[in-house]
Amino acid sequence: MASPTSLLKRLLLGRPFRSDRLQHTLLPKRIALPVFASDALSSVAYAPDEILLTLSIAGASAYVFSPWIALAVVVVMLTVVASYRQNVHAYPSGGGDYEVATVNLGPKFGVGVASALLVDYVLTVAVSVSSGVANLGSVVPFVATHKVLIAVIAVVLLTAVNLRGLRESGTAFAIPTYGFVIVMGGMLLTGLFRVFVLGDDLRAPSADLVIQAEHSVTGFALIFLLLRTFSSGAAALTGVEAISNGVPAFKAPKSRNAATTLLLLGAIAVSLLVGIIWLARLTHLQFVEDPALQIVSGPDGYVQKTVTTQLGETVFGSGSFLLYVVAGMTALILFLAANTAFNGFPVLGSILAQDRYLPRQFHTRGDRLAFSNGITFLALFAIVLIVGFQAEVTRLIQLYIVGVFVSFTVSQAGMIRHWNRLLRTERDLEARRRMHRSRAINTFGMGLTGTVLVIVLVTKFLLGAWIAIAAMAVIYVLMLAIRRHYDRIAVELTPPDEGRAVLPARNHAIVLVSKVHQPTLRAIAYARATRPDTLTAVTVNVDDKDTRDLQADWERREMAIPLTVIDSPYREITRPILDFVASTRRKSPRDVVTVFIPEYVVGRWWENLLHNQSALRLKGRLLFEPGVMVVSVPWQLASTASKNLDRLDATLSRTPARGPRGGLSPTDQPVVSVPAPESRPIDGGPVGTGRD
Repeated sequence: MASPTSLLKRLLLGRPFRSDRLQHTLLPKRIALPVFASDALSSVAYAPDEILLTLSIAGASAYVFSPWIALAVVVVMLTVVASYRQNVHAYPSGGGDYEVATVNLGPKFGVGVASALLVDYVLTVAVSVSSGVANLGSVVPFVATHKVLIAVIAVVLLTAVNLRGLRESGTAFAIPTYGFVIVMGGMLLTGLFRVFVLGDDLRAPSADLVIQAEHSVTGFALIFLLLRTFSSGAAALTGVEAISNGVPAFKAPKSRNAATTLLLLGAIAVSLLVGIIWLARLTHLQFVEDPALQIVSGPDGYVQKTVTTQLGETVFGSGSFLLYVVAGMTALILFLAANTAFNGFPVLGSILAQDRYLPRQFHTRGDRLAFSNGITFLALFAIVLIVGFQAEVTRLIQLYIVGVFVSFTVSQAGMIRHWNRLLRTERDLEARRRMHRSRAINTFGMGLTGTVLVIVLVTKFLLGAWIAIAAMAVIYVLMLAIRRHYDRIAVELTPPDEGRAVLPARNHAIVLVSKVHQPTLRAIAYARATRPDTLTAVTVNVDDKDTRDLQADWERREMAIPLTVIDSPYREITRPILDFVASTRRKSPRDVVTVFIPEYVVGRWWENLLHNQSALRLKGRLLFEPGVMVVSVPWQLASTASKNLDRLDATLSRTPARGPRGGLSPTDQPVVSVPAPESRPIDGGPVGTGRD
């Protein structure tokens, strides 16, 4: 019978996969596109909002610049797509920008890129989910009034779906992603057809509103506003890098499939972005930063709807079924856009853990062959941001895209050095022409993304980008500290190059005794079987009567080893034993002391509450003593016969046991063991008291 926890886990995540099923989780292009490209595709749902609301600061007349801002974003996006097609061919292992920077520019540049990407992935989840709630709230008032709760629930559901494994999440996201593309494409084509073919005069619900500028913007201020608008619209580029990080998840040929998916991503995202901005201008749509202050005259109780919702109402009519389809699909794709981060963050975390920049737990796959720890951490940090910023897209967007443009720029610089290195040794003329072309693409990409990065830093630093920069710096320092720790431990554990390990001169065995009973007798027998140089039993005198009874019992049974009694006038257990062990070893630094601790294993959780834990604390303290070995000698009580060992196996391991209990595979490595949760040291009272 499985435990309730195991049943819930299987219900949410499904049955565990064997490691040899990993090849079956790889994705074809039709599934990889919605898995890795949903972020970039969905950005067309909030990038136009950010462009228009930023321009609204200068008044409605500034909307005339929106097509040019959109065109600039399109140029950058196409450049980045072309640049990353070179990346996936050159580095198909899945390291993406991190691997490119590490190999070509050095580990510190790689760690810097990784810290930027980790922050950006978290923000991708927070921004996408918050924007999805905003779109859904445009047609469902309940969602608008509970947007933080709805956003948190969406993140939890996404986490559960991704923990089920890559293929399952890809299949789950394919239909809504393609549905969004079809619905948005249909809305744009219908709107353009009605304007240019039928001659309809389409006007958005906000077209007749009178808005005023927040500030008078001219000269340099206007230039700064346009740059800020461009930096906000550049959020449409987020998610492009996820494909380069997820190349290992593609079916073979991995690089070619990833490059094709990148091209499809760019073509669809550019078409939708341009179409939305174009139709918004044709319908005179207005979207402002602060409706309460900027809208001078409008209908009573006016609530500003998102750009896509307004376009859906304009094209299909207010209250129509297709309007709800548009709003629903837009909200759904924005929720699912976070899946790009849920696939990119864990893979990058696994690579960083393998390189010892993150804890090793991030490199471990869970029951469903997904990187469960990375998925869980991403969800937790995203929820913190959503709650902290109250799911406000405009506030979160200011923290956004700094990280991704840092990685864009550094990655392209690394690719330039990559091609330069290959060109020094390549002699084939056709291959050299391809390398020169690739280097030119990456050079142009580095210049363009570097310029955008500067614009983003200048225009968004005081608006919140400094928070993202600070988070990158903290993660950067933390990862370097983790690497230094692992390197230091590796040096400590490395055996000497020459000579054999020095054997101990002598082995002194000590058996801790509280009472002469079965566990004590087993510990003494096992200690004698190890053939130590000296063997003694030790008890601590904290009660004179109990100690005298123990000595009498010891003599009556004619025990074969001597019993040493350590006096403890203050009834302390740990310190007298530590002093005795230290004095035994002090005579020779090459001597070792082996302390045998009898312990019994109980079968019921409440039995642990009825016994003192002083021996367990003593064991933990002895582990820090140099030259001291601690050996636990278990004795199973009768209550363990009813213990469900299969359930215990499943609890203590990530997957249920598949073979005989206790069996090790050829690749398993023995490790130092610690008592299981149901194991407790023998002691009916403190060690040496004689009580039971």
